[in-house]
Amino acid sequence: MPMSNTSQRSAGRLKSSIVLRLNTRLFFRLLGIYLGMDLLLIALSLGGLLFWAEHQCADLAALVDERGIPSAETSAWMAAGDYTITALDRDPEGYVYPFFSPLEGLEDARHTLDFHGGFATGSGPQVTRAVYTVELTTAAGEPYAITLDIQGPVGVMSLALRILLVCQALSLLCNLFKNAGTIRKTLKPIQELAAAARTLGSGSAMSPEELQALAGKLDQINATHLDRRISVPGTQKELQTLAAAINAMLDRINAAYRSQMRFVSDASHELRTPIAVIQGYANLLNRWGKDDPETRQEAIDAIRGEADSMKELVEQLLFLARGDNDSMHIEMETFDLTAVAAEVFKETEMIDQTHRFSADWQEAVPVQADVGLTKQALRILVDNAIKYTPAGGRITLSVRRRGDTARLSVQDEGQGIDAASLPHIFDRFYRTDESRTRQTGGTGLGLAIAKWIVERHGGWFEVASWVGVGTRMTVVLPLDHAASRPSKDQNHPAA
Repeated sequence: MPMSNTSQRSAGRLKSSIVLRLNTRLFFRLLGIYLGMDLLLIALSLGGLLFWAEHQCADLAALVDERGIPSAETSAWMAAGDYTITALDRDPEGYVYPFFSPLEGLEDARHTLDFHGGFATGSGPQVTRAVYTVELTTAAGEPYAITLDIQGPVGVMSLALRILLVCQALSLLCNLFKNAGTIRKTLKPIQELAAAARTLGSGSAMSPEELQALAGKLDQINATHLDRRISVPGTQKELQTLAAAINAMLDRINAAYRSQMRFVSDASHELRTPIAVIQGYANLLNRWGKDDPETRQEAIDAIRGEADSMKELVEQLLFLARGDNDSMHIEMETFDLTAVAAEVFKETEMIDQTHRFSADWQEAVPVQADVGLTKQALRILVDNAIKYTPAGGRITLSVRRRGDTARLSVQDEGQGIDAASLPHIFDRFYRTDESRTRQTGGTGLGLAIAKWIVERHGGWFEVASWVGVGTRMTVVLPLDHAASRPSKDQNHPAA
């Protein structure tokens, strides 16, 4: 799908900005490397030149010690070569190299490196050249100077340095354009992601074909295949973290999208039935129920029953919505889980006279949780056990300590849950027996609510079920070790 002009201009500005900044950094980094290398080469070349000059002066000093200082006429002839030896009418001047041991014969020598000095050749003008001068004294105490003409080596070094600088300048210029292309190619996946994100965030209506074409830019991720993920080649290691983060985000979006669509679809289905029933009975009242007391009462009872079912469903939906938005208030406190189980046991036994109830606990089991939510989760489990246990069946509540956990179990003698349905019993609106929906009056949200409550308290469910035998659901919560343990002779709640 072609991008809008605004998106194209934004992408162009983004691309130019990133490429310019990265290219500038690479340019100055390479320039710094070249400058450092040049300085190192200059230092090495200068050190090598001084090393060579020192050895030349040491050989000449040994010759002077053997034959004496040459005369002025001889020094004039030496000027035609690459060195001169001249007598001085003053003490030696110059520098002494620190941290280096002088060569033999140059122990008291003074050194001077001059790139602007020189000496005259015959009667002609003075020629500027690079010279290295060592001033020292003979064994008899006569000062003299050895002057080396190093213009040749310096000239070769200068030419090599100029050639190196030209090559480096050409290299910098070539890399300036080459790096820009490489950066654009490397950033292309990011630019496509940015363009897709801007298009998705523009709020404009998009057809399914446009959505599919746009999603294709995200490495074949489209609206019908949200399970596809971005794949980054191994050579693009810098983008692997970004791809992993985007893939993780897509996983969450995919799960949230599917959960939301399923939730909306199931909620609509659940509300459609009672609304249809209410409309049907309203029409019945409008046609014949006005003058027929029996029909009128039947319609009123049915409408009230469906209204109660809708109210229960809406309250459960609101509970789950607050839980999903993390707006549910949870008041943590320490209490005895056995006492809460005994309270629910007692009120259930008073309400339901069609089943047999039994309790199994021997001691107080302290936990830290929200009392109201814990009681609500237990009531959901008991209510499920009542719905799916035939009349006369036994329902058992038990509370136990096991290690660092508190275990609250509800066991029934109902129809049981088959192995295929067991992994889905905590899904919202899921039922193991759709044919009994209207009979049991369930919405399929109870266990989802109970699971949310238990997990929010750091616990989990353990479910064991046998078809035709019954089901045992166990809530496992962390034990509160800060609470004092009761004595063995303490009275405990009993059924």
